Amino acid sequence: MKVELKHSLSLKLLRIVLLSTLIVGVVLSCGQIVLDAYKTRHTIARDAERILDMFQDPSTQAVYSLDKEMGMQVIEGLFQDPAVRAASIGHTGETMLAERERALMDTPTRWLTDPVLGQQRTFSIRLVGRAPYNEYYGDLNITIDTATYGQEFVRNSVVLFVSGVLRAMLMGLVLYLVYHWLLTKPLSRMLQHLSEINPDRPGQHQLPPPRGHEHNELGQWVSTANQLLASIERNTSLRREAEDSLLRMSQYDFLTGLPNRLQLQQQLDKILVDAARLQQRVAIICVGLDDFKGINEQFSYQAGDQLLLATADRLRAHSGRLGALARLGGDQFALVQASIEEPYQAAQLAQHILDDLAAPFVLEAMEIRLRATIGITLFPEDGDSTEKLLQKAEQTMTLAKSRSRNRYQFYIASVDSEMRRRRELEKALREAQAGNQLYLVYQPQISYRDHQIVGVEALLRWNHPEFGLIPPDQFIPLAEQNGTIIAIGEWVLDQACRQLREWHDQGFGHLRMAVNLSTVQLHHSELPRVVSNLLQMYRLPPRSLELEVTETGLMEDISTAAQHLLSLRRSGALIAIDDFGTGYSSLGYLRSLPLDKIKIDKSFVKDLLDDEDDATIVRAVIQLGKSLGMQVIAEGVETAEQEAYIIAEGCHEGQGYYYSKPLPARDLLAFIKQAQRVRVTPI
Repeated sequence: MKVELKHSLSLKLLRIVLLSTLIVGVVLSCGQIVLDAYKTRHTIARDAERILDMFQDPSTQAVYSLDKEMGMQVIEGLFQDPAVRAASIGHTGETMLAERERALMDTPTRWLTDPVLGQQRTFSIRLVGRAPYNEYYGDLNITIDTATYGQEFVRNSVVLFVSGVLRAMLMGLVLYLVYHWLLTKPLSRMLQHLSEINPDRPGQHQLPPPRGHEHNELGQWVSTANQLLASIERNTSLRREAEDSLLRMSQYDFLTGLPNRLQLQQQLDKILVDAARLQQRVAIICVGLDDFKGINEQFSYQAGDQLLLATADRLRAHSGRLGALARLGGDQFALVQASIEEPYQAAQLAQHILDDLAAPFVLEAMEIRLRATIGITLFPEDGDSTEKLLQKAEQTMTLAKSRSRNRYQFYIASVDSEMRRRRELEKALREAQAGNQLYLVYQPQISYRDHQIVGVEALLRWNHPEFGLIPPDQFIPLAEQNGTIIAIGEWVLDQACRQLREWHDQGFGHLRMAVNLSTVQLHHSELPRVVSNLLQMYRLPPRSLELEVTETGLMEDISTAAQHLLSLRRSGALIAIDDFGTGYSSLGYLRSLPLDKIKIDKSFVKDLLDDEDDATIVRAVIQLGKSLGMQVIAEGVETAEQEAYIIAEGCHEGQGYYYSKPLPARDLLAFIKQAQRVRVTPI
């Protein structure tokens, strides 16, 4: 096997070496030329100083005695040097005692040397009398024409450049010859021996070590190549095993060992074929873990992986009732229940899964509670293909999460129409603010110390011209997903502050305005600046604006949330935690967060008289707030009995339909005026 000359390594190496050495020679020569230019400039300055020193004394004598003839003699002496173009003796700004100049030399190299050395350079020396008086009589000025120096510089530069390039190329050629003799020729012989190897039986042929290279790198390379050839046949079986392992890795989840989505689809294809033949139902159950991101951030990603492993083990416990079990990715799992008669069987399995996952997980002395949401599709009712059934199961699970979590939901035909409605609402929401479809209503907050109105909560409403009133729990999540919540949130803050300013100007300066912040707003870096600007623009006193953040929003990233809350507090706003008690493990973080108020979620207030667990939670939150020096307000107060209970437990404020429903600004103003005359009574 012979390599063509144009592809020869020696020829390619020759090109590279010569080009490299040429570049190096040029660079080094240019560097030497630059250094020579620097020395030439210093030579000009040194010669000028020498000339000035020689003629300083006669120039001083001439200017001291005002002897023009003597001065001209000095000038003529200076002009004996061909480099001197101009000279003068006297005071700057006055008529010189003696001066002379001549034209610049016309040399062929001036166009090249003038940019480097300058066309001409001027030097001067002060003319002073003898000590001790040292009187100043004037200056001796000379201008040096750089042409003669430039010619010498060009000659030296040509010699430096040519000699440098030739030396570099000669060195490159020597290096090439050495490389060719020591490496290229032995490699060519080795290539010839390699071409004689039988690919089917590589271990039968041994490469001879190159002569003279038995103990260097080439000899070691030949020895290693011989060992490799001998082991290729032995490793063939290992390669097949590796291919089988790779195939398994492509079909199974690396962390849990469960089948992945690809393997699940293959298994489900077979299950559906059998079910269609036997006319049986199949249930596809998609399990999505709730708040898994928060668990990762609260504990660690390692703990999250351990939790996924433990979850997979609990799901495996149901394998006797399953046709397939897989991890779809992230925090989602899929289970296939084959050969069922009625949908309730899938519902029973889903509930068993939720109950199993609700039990605490103990990982390295940490107790972690987990919740999940399940979407269920049925074959053949909801689809006849693996892809459609899996997609609809995931859609159903996602939709169930957006409504309420920790439950299961079956796919129904209305899911598609609801998805389309969500897309229509998302599009309409982008135009709602510009179309004046958004407005605020206000619900009063009552102080239990004197049963007077001390604040109001601003609540956002959307009146769509086609769909009518759209509940906030529908359009707020949409706004958070498509990013419009930032602009909408700033508009709400502006409108609320503007309204509060109007009420303060009307004599209700004690009122406080509460505004809800979404999780997206809370983590927006510009929020503290926006709040501070609004407080200044509407001249609102500090602590008159109360910003409410949800507990689950804080739990997503405690450290970042704490920094943002501290910035908001510095801007002059109060901070309240809304829907308290609905999240997880919040109590341990209350001390580290800059909070002023705790708001008890209405879901606990609603049934506190009938449900001892809710009553216990309400009492605990009130006592916790009081022990931390925080105000506690209960939302969702609807009856006198609820009011009496929370007042007895020490709650500071209340809010709910027992006092007033959310009202437009004009109606709320009338309500406040009436409340000033009498204590607030139920409506």
